[in-house]
Formats: sequence, structure tokens, C-alpha cells
Amino acid sequence: MSSSTATTAGEGIPTASARTASVARTVTDVLQPRNVLLAGMLGIGLAAARDWTGLPWGFLGALCAGLIPAGYIEWERGRGTWGDRHVVDRTKRAPIFFVILGSIGAGSVVMVLGNAPTGILVAMLALWVMTVGLLAVNTVWKISVDSAVASAPVSLLAVVHSPWWIAAYALTTAVCWSRVTLGYHTVAQTVAGAGLGAATTVAYVFA
Repeated sequence: MSSSTATTAGEGIPTASARTASVARTVTDVLQPRNVLLAGMLGIGLAAARDWTGLPWGFLGALCAGLIPAGYIEWERGRGTWGDRHVVDRTKRAPIFFVILGSIGAGSVVMVLGNAPTGILVAMLALWVMTVGLLAVNTVWKISVDSAVASAPVSLLAVVHSPWWIAAYALTTAVCWSRVTLGYHTVAQTVAGAGLGAATTVAYVFA
């Protein structure tokens, strides 16, 4: 088959030409979950506190939701458990979700004890529930985690700070495109992930 019609082994998802794949690879690497969460949670912390005091809380959120899980993945990669950060085999993803749940849970406890701004704490709890949803769906279907994470901070910022943040869904769309282009997911899997990420805003109804 030509490079534009090849499929990813075991997935049956068409892959793209070399040039398009290179662009998609750059997008998926730059906008990977740990980077999106770092920027997003810092923004949420700042908006929730309405001054710089929210930045440490935002960083704690990013550390627990994104940086620690990313570190765990890299550690397992070093041990030879997975080939790369994408962990394309969904049956091997459960440990990652449990690390995320434990890390976000611990961070949330610290936030409660430290009287963190309500907005950032609600965002943490929303991400925790989102992770439960991803774990549940992942048992039967390969929902896109990258798309969910690319969607959640945008939606949360739109609620905590300004509706204009919805414009940043252009970046979420780029992530979804990259995941499909690289053959990691189908369109349905990325749309489902982005939808689950957007649903995190429901948490603010109960805040």
C-alpha cells in the first residue's frame, strides 16, 4: 500500500502521507496532555483566585493531573512496559488511569486543607470524574485521552474566566485531527473524548 493508505497495525485506522504525518506529530507532541494541563491549570488557578496567588494552586493541579502521570509513563517506558507515551494498546492503560486518579485525589486533599480557590478545586474534581469516565469507557472502547484533555481546560477556562476561551477549541480540534491522522484513533473516538472533556464544566453547576 502507499503511505497515504496504509493502516496502523492492529487498529485498522488509515494513516497519512509523510508530510502530513510530520505536522500531525508536531501537533500531538506540542499539545500533549502534560503541556495542555500545565498551561490550562495555571490559567484556571489565576482566574479562580483573581490574582497571582492562584498560580501555585494551578501548578499543583497541573503537577497532579498531568506532570506526575507523564512521569509515571516515562518511568514505565524506561522499564520497557510501553513503546511510547501513547500506549496504543488500550488494554494496558488501566494503571495509568489509576495513577492519575490517585494523584488528582491527593492534590485535591491538599487543596482542601490549604483553602485553595473554589474554582481550581472544582476543576480538579471535574478532572477526577473525567478520568473515571475515561477508565470506564476504555475497558470496552479506545476513547481518545489526548482529545479529552485538550478539551477540558478550554471548557473549564470558559466557565472560570471568560466565554471567549471557547475560541481555543481550535487547538482542541487540531489535537483531534492529529490523533486521527496519525492513526491512533478514529474520528468518533476523538469526538467522544472531546465531548467528555467539555462535560467537565457540569461540575460548576454544583459548586
